[in-house]
Amino acid sequence: MRRGLSLIGAMALVLAACSAPSQDGAAQARDTVVLGLASEPDTLNPMLGYAPDGGSLLFDGLVRRTPDLRLQPALAEALPEVEGTEVTFKLRQGVTFHDGRPLTGADVAYTYEQVLKPANNSPIRGDYAAIDKVDAPDARTVVFHLKHPYAPILQRATLGIVPSGSDPAATATPVGTGPYTFGSWTKGDKITMTANARYWGGAPAVPTLVLAYAADDNARATRMAAGEFTATELPPKAVARFRNEPGVTVHEAPSADYRGVMFPLAQPVTGDLAVRRALGLAVDRSAMVSVILAGAGAPAFGPIAPGTDWHNPAVTGSGAPDRRKAVQILEEAGWKPGADGVRAKDGTPARFTLMYPAGDSLRKELALAVASDAKQIGVDVRLAGLDWSAIEPRLAKDALIMGYGTPFDPDYTNYELFHSSYAGQGLFNPGRYENAQVDRLLDTGRRTSGQAERKKAYDELQRRIAEDAIWLYLVYLKHTYVVRGDWEGITVGVEPHEHATGGLLGTVVNWKPAS
Repeated sequence: MRRGLSLIGAMALVLAACSAPSQDGAAQARDTVVLGLASEPDTLNPMLGYAPDGGSLLFDGLVRRTPDLRLQPALAEALPEVEGTEVTFKLRQGVTFHDGRPLTGADVAYTYEQVLKPANNSPIRGDYAAIDKVDAPDARTVVFHLKHPYAPILQRATLGIVPSGSDPAATATPVGTGPYTFGSWTKGDKITMTANARYWGGAPAVPTLVLAYAADDNARATRMAAGEFTATELPPKAVARFRNEPGVTVHEAPSADYRGVMFPLAQPVTGDLAVRRALGLAVDRSAMVSVILAGAGAPAFGPIAPGTDWHNPAVTGSGAPDRRKAVQILEEAGWKPGADGVRAKDGTPARFTLMYPAGDSLRKELALAVASDAKQIGVDVRLAGLDWSAIEPRLAKDALIMGYGTPFDPDYTNYELFHSSYAGQGLFNPGRYENAQVDRLLDTGRRTSGQAERKKAYDELQRRIAEDAIWLYLVYLKHTYVVRGDWEGITVGVEPHEHATGGLLGTVVNWKPAS
């Protein structure tokens, strides 16, 4: 879960209560869309990791994704062939940046050069490790030189392009080629944008866009009910109050977004494979789906979602718990019951802390369920709801309810989560997992172009991750949205974990008031 890579902000667009809106108010509601989002970005600079997977409305990449996950040209005029270690893009003609400068190949080369430059310390630099350099032999040509054949290179071409010479450290006043231009950013409050009248793809129908920050799920639901937001994403249970509200529509989007328990592997309890396996059998995933997700999801057993091309169907399980077997595993591993009901081994009680972000009601409920289920097999889970600034320093010591997952190429996310070279790098591989065989599988998947060979590597990766019980996978989510008003152009697609201004809300560029 890369915090801060998605847009947000906050604003009040107050609609008249207890009466129909005035004509002026109705016009304003159609001219201004306010999206209530959960996470504020640290930066709006693509070179520093902002929306690299194409979720931005300020920037375009060489390619973009459709809601059904197909790649299509964006700043490139066509999708190039991907063979060997050179990939050549031809740029679309007539594209300009928001400040009027024409887009050239030099801008593309500069953007990738700055991401790859070690001195800039870009948090997404590792995602582009297969790129040796990017050349611009002329104004409309860009050539990617790869260190080795890299099948997902087109997937990496969604990175937003900035003008050559842009400050790699700049975090404000962004200039891109996207459908919206930057207006203002009040940190912790709101981001405003204006439709780009010169956009190469046609100006958006919504003139003004406000991205509104409300990290707390309950606060977002309250503000949505009060009419402050045009649309927002909420946990499945929180949308129930809106399902029968006139003028409001609830949308459900399938996703590869999972929630699970990240275990710190250097600790005596969570580092014990028997404890981790027992917890995997003890939790009631089916109850989590039916009660906590209100049915909007499915049990999870691994990091690659069922229904996607890369999923290994052998990595599965039962949504119902098997606590008898869980107890057997603990007993055989020497974890014996104590007088207080908590098991212990060699004087160490089976006790650990499970953190969750305090404003996230869904993760809180999942944490409570894990603690309740663990107690039934003699494992004491202490809960801690914290903000992210308090969570991150404790990742090596305490477990965490985390979220990740992508329907894109399996190199995404999984390399950073499980490769030993990322061990302990913040929210990448926070449990400090190190397995030489897993490293080789990840490297094979990254460096191999053959589909069959890559599928074999990722199937084996999923099997080993499940065998080592690195995470306690709990549920896959359906993303649930609430939208006020009658709009054309809202498109539901398969979504990744990071989706705040991608996903359904990212289709706002195509929204039009229904006639």
